[in-house]
Amino acid sequence: MTDSDQPAAAAQQPNRLGRESLNLPNLITVSRFVLALILFGLIDVGGYWLASAGLFVFAASTDWLDGYLARKYGQVTVLGRILDPFVDKIIVGGTFLFLLEKNGTAEFGASVQSGVTAWMVIVVIGREMFVSSLRGFLEQQGKDFSASFSGKAKMMLQCVAVTASLLSLSTQLHWPWLPLVRDVLLWSAVGVTAWSGLVYVRRAVMLLREN
Repeated sequence: MTDSDQPAAAAQQPNRLGRESLNLPNLITVSRFVLALILFGLIDVGGYWLASAGLFVFAASTDWLDGYLARKYGQVTVLGRILDPFVDKIIVGGTFLFLLEKNGTAEFGASVQSGVTAWMVIVVIGREMFVSSLRGFLEQQGKDFSASFSGKAKMMLQCVAVTASLLSLSTQLHWPWLPLVRDVLLWSAVGVTAWSGLVYVRRAVMLLREN
């Protein structure tokens, strides 16, 4: 959907979990999960970095499609609201983890650098876990904690940074400037991720103060 944090469907009442959940938007979400598993396998094997980058871009680009179709045709379901943000977090967080494993490893007799560090992974995954828990708590209180601009910007920058990291591992690309651009994008993504988390914390405090 439009953001990895929360499907923007507050205006619609989700259908109950049932046969109506077997619709096209949810099938697209499930297919994105399958693509994520294939992507993890390619990264783990190594060597298929251009294919991995292309697969990641394709899978991430379907994020907006399922949300658009669900809202356009009134197919917003409980399953979709649960599954979509879960799959988004899996594909981004999982790719960061697999890229961390590849950072500084030997491949075909040469050392490869993904640029991803342990601190980056901690910030990315920690932020997602914290905001998800915060959202669950606030929604139980009947609060609207839908996605904000910071969440969308975070998702976009993370996807660009991951793509640059995957491309930088390829020996077929002879771009001397790519590692520097990759590092700038990765650290920028981490910074925006942390900033986005603070924005959501501020929103949560304001919502709780309304009582």
